[in-house]
Amino acid sequence: MLKNFVMPDFYPAAPEIFLLAMACIILLVDVFLGRSQRWITPALTILTLVGCALITYLTMDGQVVLTFSNMFVDDLLADFLKLLVYLAVIIVVVYSRGYLVARQLDKGEYYVLVLFATLGMMVMISAAHFLTLYLGLELMSLSLYALVAIDRNSARATEAAMKYFILGSLASGLLLYGMSMVYGATGTLEIGGVAQALHLGVANKTVLVFGLVFVVSGIAFKLGAVPFHMWVPDVYHGAPTPITLLIASAPKLAAFAMAMRILVYGLFELAEHWQSMLMIMAVLSIALGNLAAIAQTNIKRMLAYSAIAHMGFMLLALMSGVVGPDRHYALNAYSSAMYYAVAYVIMSLASFGMVLLLSRAGYEAEHLEDFKGLNQRSPWFAAVMMVTMLSMAGVPFFVGFFAKFSVLIAAVDAGYIAVAVFAVMFSLIGAFYYLRVIKLMYFDAPVDTAPIVASLDMRFLLSLNGIAIALFGLFPNVLMSLCTYALLRSL
Repeated sequence: MLKNFVMPDFYPAAPEIFLLAMACIILLVDVFLGRSQRWITPALTILTLVGCALITYLTMDGQVVLTFSNMFVDDLLADFLKLLVYLAVIIVVVYSRGYLVARQLDKGEYYVLVLFATLGMMVMISAAHFLTLYLGLELMSLSLYALVAIDRNSARATEAAMKYFILGSLASGLLLYGMSMVYGATGTLEIGGVAQALHLGVANKTVLVFGLVFVVSGIAFKLGAVPFHMWVPDVYHGAPTPITLLIASAPKLAAFAMAMRILVYGLFELAEHWQSMLMIMAVLSIALGNLAAIAQTNIKRMLAYSAIAHMGFMLLALMSGVVGPDRHYALNAYSSAMYYAVAYVIMSLASFGMVLLLSRAGYEAEHLEDFKGLNQRSPWFAAVMMVTMLSMAGVPFFVGFFAKFSVLIAAVDAGYIAVAVFAVMFSLIGAFYYLRVIKLMYFDAPVDTAPIVASLDMRFLLSLNGIAIALFGLFPNVLMSLCTYALLRSL
């Protein structure tokens, strides 16, 4: 057996190896740090992510490279999404710092778990095999379960973690069962091998379609799409706000990569089957997300239902790639889905960043009332929140508008005109709860008059975040071209 062993090429997995080594080092270093040296751990975490970004950038050559017995792929799509994940996690660490220090939660394990969750996302993004994909998914999920429960004095956080863990385990079981059926139908767990078996017509399509149902269910759970959305509001609400910020941002990019790898790279020949499933989930997510958000008085729950609606839009783009035998619109639709995922992450970071900005020791700014009169307390940050809310509502000319517009164009091109009209109608309904936040900030008297206290780095990054939402709206082609190019060089 050893004679046939081929040494894998470790070079494509250099960022993952570096991150794993640094996470172990940070875990050891933190043990020896005193209370006054606590700043070293987050600083090392950010440096680690910057190091990963440099390694990813320097090893980016645009070629599709398979290694570890075709279980791991390094392509432009993986590199681009990983760079976005590093950026999102760095922003999460900076935004979280003040909140964690005020509540004495700035422990080494928080940063180590964040790094392991990031490693899980990276493995998911580069997975070329169902087993690799599952390993990355579980590494990310288990880290997030622990992070949700990191505040051991909060019964609400513990309850949210238990719900997330139980429902997440159920979804993982569904995904594994689906993978086993895919293996039974094709005789391989390689994503490329599954595609080849389908193309050659040697796969048992009946068994494969049954497996597809379970696989799509697992993907929908990770995205938080209806009817697998039940964990989203409770986890967003129950988790400490920095953890909600993390769950609402970078994992969405990993879940998008997971959907692309399985459905587009592996099961493209079964597009007519998974398209109908995605259509039902997209329509239900857009409807339920927007309607349920109207009734919320807690902004974290409101943004949770908003996330469900946004993921519905992303699924709408994913399902618009193939029209019967015609694959002409595939690249446009998938790049629209990727653009939407990236735009949503940018907006999500800004919205939860504002919630963290207004929170202080012993005070959680998570109710809509807490945003009353924000313009009188800080006109600049009221403007940042206004830009974020208008972008999420899909108002021109912000990044959210062009994200929705590109998805609707893809849906209309694919012939789903009725679904596109439905999505527009519910977007108009959804605009109400975003505009309500703006009304509270600008037209109501402040309930809380305490000065906004935040570190300079958080104020600077949050300001940049708001400016990015506006700039990517004014120049949407920059981000869209990057998404299209990354997919074009990887498909």
